[in-house]
Parts: sequence; structure tokens; C-alpha cells
Amino acid sequence: MSQESVKEFRRTVAGRQKGRRIDQYLISAGIGISRNLTQKLIHDGKVLVNDSPVKSAYRVKCGDEIYVRFQTHTAPQIKAESIALDIVHEDVDIIVVNKSKGIVVHPARGNLEHTMVNALLHHCGQLPTLGDRVRPGVLHRLDKDTTGLIVFAKTDNALTALSRAIERREVIKKYDVFCWNYPGLPEGVIEAPIGRSGLDRKKMVVTPLSSKAATTKFSVLERFRIATYLKVSLITGRTHQIRVHFRHIGCPIVGDKDYGGRSPGTISRSEELPVFRGILSIIDRQALHAAELHFTHPRTGGKMHFKAPLPDDMREVLKYLRKESAR
Repeated sequence: MSQESVKEFRRTVAGRQKGRRIDQYLISAGIGISRNLTQKLIHDGKVLVNDSPVKSAYRVKCGDEIYVRFQTHTAPQIKAESIALDIVHEDVDIIVVNKSKGIVVHPARGNLEHTMVNALLHHCGQLPTLGDRVRPGVLHRLDKDTTGLIVFAKTDNALTALSRAIERREVIKKYDVFCWNYPGLPEGVIEAPIGRSGLDRKKMVVTPLSSKAATTKFSVLERFRIATYLKVSLITGRTHQIRVHFRHIGCPIVGDKDYGGRSPGTISRSEELPVFRGILSIIDRQALHAAELHFTHPRTGGKMHFKAPLPDDMREVLKYLRKESAR
């Protein structure tokens, strides 16, 4: 059983901190809680400035009195496991991994083993928590069956600095994607708010209700008869964003069982069904790969650029599409 305790944080804002968003201020103050918990406390009105709750967009002023009261609990012990990792880069501050399909990034309720975090704890010995012991070192996530580049922090300073960079949208992530049909333009932007589905809480939908703004940029790399090969950039980072946005415009991600990517009704030309089935015989997951990752190193300030080639299944899909297109 976890043990809960109540903690309080009080501080007067110094002049050098003025102008920072309240959430960024709290993270940098070393309050000892994660970015997600900080946002939740603000949303729930548990963060007071001069005795009044504020929103996350509030910018602190010199002399502001900050007060936060929050509960902490002892998280379950996450054990280290010897699981193979495709390490692209590692130094004393960070580790960049090319994630394979079928592995979850971090433990969650009911699933505390066989994740990338378990593997990293075995490889690194320890990871920074900043109050989040279930997701140590985690800065961003990829879905279980999405492949590609993901960076983890190995120190508290790296975790704090890169978390801030992600909030400021200074970490650039680009994906290689196969979608069904054609998105209508050689390049474009999808802007549609995303929220949790009222029918299935594990899924996301485009909705104006209880949603967050979401923006996705894309450019066409190759166009085929029933599918398109794309380069996609995330401007925001909502759960399942690429998958939801491309379903929204009638171009589900190839192979995506949750968002229409395996439904024959997705394609408009019935004579292409043999090609449709041929592609799905090659890939058993969403054809989504985090191909590029660009950010500033949290300690040295150097520009970090990483690329990961298409995984085998997506490379075979591309080969198949090119062969069919040549007929």
C-alpha cells in the first residue's frame, strides 16, 4: 500500500524570476513534483498566488506570495529489467533510444514491468524522478506500437531543462507516416482541438468540448494510388495527435486498429482492396515512426540532431507501394 502525506510549499517571488509562467516557476523552484502534477494542481485551484488561485498562463510578479498544498504518496517500486535497447546516443545527462514496436515507454497502473523505464533502470542504474517515481527520466512518450526516437533524462537538471524546452516547443519531433488516401495538398496544417472520447476513455477525438488546441504539419514525400508517404511535424503534443488528426481528415494511419487504419471502408476504390489487404499483411501496427529529434543539450547548449531510418515493416510497406504503383 502507498503512504500519503501532505506537503506545503511557500515562497516569495524574487525579482529575477518575474515574468515566468507559474507552472514554469514551480518546476524550476525544485518543489519536487512532476510537470503533469504541477499542471493538475493549477487546474484544481491548489496553487495560490497572494491567496487566490491562478491559471497556468499567469506570470509571476516580484513579491508574489506563492502557496501550494499537495499530497504525495509512495509510488510502487519499479524494478530494473534486462531488456535490449537500441541506444542512439548517451552521455552523462541524456540517453536517446530508437524505440521498437510493442514496448510501453513507462510503467502505469496494472503494468509495472517490461517497459522502457524498466530497461533504462537496468542500463543506467538510476533515473531522476522529481516526484514522479513511476515515470523517472521520462520527457515525452510514444505509443506502444509507434517506433522511433525518444530522449530520456539521466539527471535532475536535464529533466528540468528539457521539460521546459518541451513546454516552450523547442524540442522538434518529426515522424515518417503512411496514411490511407491523399490528404488533399502536397503540404498543409491540420488544426483541430483534441479531447478524450466520451464513448471510450482510452481513445481521443476531435471535439470542441473539454479539449485542447492541437496543430499538426505535414508534407507529402510520395503519393500512391491508395496511400501517401508523409513527413509529419507536431506543433503541439496531444495524446494520439497524429493518429486522431489524420483520421479526422479521412486519411487514417495505415494499420491503425484504433483509428480506422485497418477498415476496408477507409479506401474509396473497391478495386484496390487486394492492395489494401497486401499492405496490412506486411504491417500489424500503425505505420508511424519518430524519425527525427532535434533539441538543445541541457548542459552544454550544443545542438543535438538525431535521425532513425524506417523500421523493417514500414520499409517493406514502402517497397510494396512502389511496386504496385509501377504496374
